[in-house]
This record gives sequence, structure tokens and C-alpha cells, in this order.
Amino acid sequence: MRDKGGDDTDGDVPIVDLDGLLALTATGDQRAFSELYDHTASRVLGLVRRVMIDPAQSEEVTQEVFLEVWQSASRFDPNKGRAMTWIMTMAHRRAIDRIRSAQASRNRDTAIGIRDLPTAYDQVSETVEVRVEHERVEAAMANLTDAQREAVSLAYYGGLSQSEVADRLGIPLGTAKTRLRDAMIRLRKELGVTG
Repeated sequence: MRDKGGDDTDGDVPIVDLDGLLALTATGDQRAFSELYDHTASRVLGLVRRVMIDPAQSEEVTQEVFLEVWQSASRFDPNKGRAMTWIMTMAHRRAIDRIRSAQASRNRDTAIGIRDLPTAYDQVSETVEVRVEHERVEAAMANLTDAQREAVSLAYYGGLSQSEVADRLGIPLGTAKTRLRDAMIRLRKELGVTG
């Protein structure tokens, strides 16, 4: 069967009026839509396949095209073109949109993957920096009094609270706080920490 929605007639072959079928589809005529589908589906799928390449995606896009044809048939204007042209334009646009959407998704996934990669750092440099800092702290600690050094060591290296430092050293809490405060002031000065 040849269609009248864009193809020439062929002597003995009955003519199918695709424009008329699309107009009937706009009124909700399911039989007209079924006949329209039967006469156009293979051409639509062929076009979508050429654009998309992936057969499964092509079938899905073709299904979406015919859903859109059913839902928007009333927007077809036969004065502006033929039914087959209208449907094929819709199919081409849908296929291109799907390709663009897939590419945007891949780009997002790539960007997220790159963002989640662990940041490279110079482990040797990091180790040297930590060692130098440790040596600076040890030198500053050496300038504290024995009582201050002991209190700081218990609090910062031993993880004890001020009251636990006082108990461990057998001194009043106020004395422990004063030793720790004075030691921190001196350490800041030795290490050049401001603020």
C-alpha cells in the first residue's frame, strides 16, 4: 500500500490518506491511529535507528514518538506539511534529544568520577613536613620548665583532661590549669604562632 501523506501513487496500489488518518487520530479514533501506525512505524523506526544506532534505544524512542503522535495529533496542520513529514520530523528530533541526553549523562558521570578520584599528594614532602614540625615542637618543649613539660605531655600526648592532669600530678586543679596555660603561651611564642 502506498500512502497519500507524502508518496506518489502507484497505479494499482490503493492509496492511504495519512493526513486523514492523523486528523482522525486527533479526535481520539484508535482504529485510525492503529492504521497510521501500521503505515508509518517501519519508516519511523528506520530513521531513528540510523540516528541512534542502538536497536533497543531506537525502539524505545520510536515508541515515545508514537505516544507523542497520539497525544499531539490535534496540533498537526495539513496546510503546513504532510503527516509523514510531521511524524518523521518528530522522530528525528526525539532521537537527537535522546543522544544529547545520553551524552550529558556521560559527561556528568565523568565529571563526578574525576571529582571523586583521590587527590594525589607528595608523600615524601608530607613526611618531611611532619618531621620538621615535630622537631620544632620538641625544641619548643625543651624550653618549658619540667613541670610545664610534664603537664603538657599528659594533656596533649596522653589525652588527659585538666582535672586528670591535676590528679595524676597530685596538684590542685588551679595549679594544673596555670601550668598548662603558661606552657601554651610559651609554646606559641617559641613556635611563632600568633593570635
